[in-house]
Amino acid sequence: MTTRRDFLKQALTGTAMLSLGGLGLSAKSYAKVVGANERIRVGAVGVHSRGSALAKNFAKISGCEVTNICDVDSRSLAKCAAAVEKIQNNKVKREKDVRKMLEDKDMDVVIIATPDHWHAPAALMAMKAGKHVYLEKPCSYAPHQGEILIQAAAKYRRLIQMGNQRRSWPNVIAGIEEIRQGTIGRVCFGKAWYTNNRKPIGIGKEVPVPEWLDWELWQGPAKRTAFKDNYVHYNWHWFWRWGTGEALNNGTHMVDILRWGMEEEYPSLVNSAGGRYYYKDDWECPDTQVINLEFEDGKAITWEGRSCNGRTVEGAPVGAMFYGEKGSLLITGANAYKVYDLKNNVVKDVKSNVEIDPRNLLNPSESLDAFHIQNLFDAIRKGTPLNSDIVSGHKSTLMVQLGNIAQRVQRTLRIDPLNGHILGDKQANKLWTAEYEKGWEMTL
Repeated sequence: MTTRRDFLKQALTGTAMLSLGGLGLSAKSYAKVVGANERIRVGAVGVHSRGSALAKNFAKISGCEVTNICDVDSRSLAKCAAAVEKIQNNKVKREKDVRKMLEDKDMDVVIIATPDHWHAPAALMAMKAGKHVYLEKPCSYAPHQGEILIQAAAKYRRLIQMGNQRRSWPNVIAGIEEIRQGTIGRVCFGKAWYTNNRKPIGIGKEVPVPEWLDWELWQGPAKRTAFKDNYVHYNWHWFWRWGTGEALNNGTHMVDILRWGMEEEYPSLVNSAGGRYYYKDDWECPDTQVINLEFEDGKAITWEGRSCNGRTVEGAPVGAMFYGEKGSLLITGANAYKVYDLKNNVVKDVKSNVEIDPRNLLNPSESLDAFHIQNLFDAIRKGTPLNSDIVSGHKSTLMVQLGNIAQRVQRTLRIDPLNGHILGDKQANKLWTAEYEKGWEMTL
């Protein structure tokens, strides 16, 4: 029988076979990559908001030095670089082109917090350049990209930690342990959600590209289009050319928690309902969406996203609820969980002493996220398995990607439960891969 200590150890370090075996390296071999006492040198790409928060978080961690900052926005580049230099009391190298930044042979790790269409291509470039990767969620814009990253991690023997940081939060891990130990019995259904009160983005106008922005590099792997005044920054999330909507922007986190606790791999049926309901503007992705996933073992997962109505669920703007035969377990955006019996009585309430605002776009949980960063460092130095390696990250990202594909083709998708691939639907399978600007295709 797995003890609490054994479980926590396994959960905090992830799955050893996936992280170590997938790269063909032993823990001893890993330790030789970067000595146990050596400083890990880090570059950050995409530092306007979330990337800036990550760069500063990395800079504060003992044994780490942020050496390079990269962004196509000269203002964001200067601001983040200055903040990191103040933390570390030393200069950083500044670059707008990630390809040039990756020529620096002294870097060990690259943080990628760019718009979604850049995530997988930049991660692949980094691994080819011999760097490990901390990759913000989602790990890919399209499913095929996630599969390429899995192959690349094995080929180039590099680590990728996806930034679904709750995988490293102690009380979230303990909550998952409660489920695995049968506290609420067999889990039959999981529900996740995200709510917010986002404002309209208006109708964009074609205007000259601002002098502070390299629009060509910003587009990078994506098909080219003229610049409009409501694309940059953040609104790109709601355009299919670059973004993946609220489903991957925030749904990835809590669907990942459900998949983790329910021990699911791939669904067998996926559908989605929703649309852009609240405003008449350029926003293309759904502002209201419900994704349903069914599994061959008789379980189901639902994700509900409401970008323009912030009414909470279970008193929380973001969360995941596990429904079992003997009760339910709630994990919200905090490092905490509650257990309920079948009569809705709270029978256990594990709280966090860290305040978290899950709607904070910049840095909702800095001190807790440090656990996730440290896990990556331990993997590099000591061969400790990752809490969210690329195999796990791809599976969770794929679930919401499939929901978006079902939404766009407006029908239920049949899925191969062995590998997550879409069965018998040519139109849906066209969305399995990304459309690339010529010369920017991802190749191993």
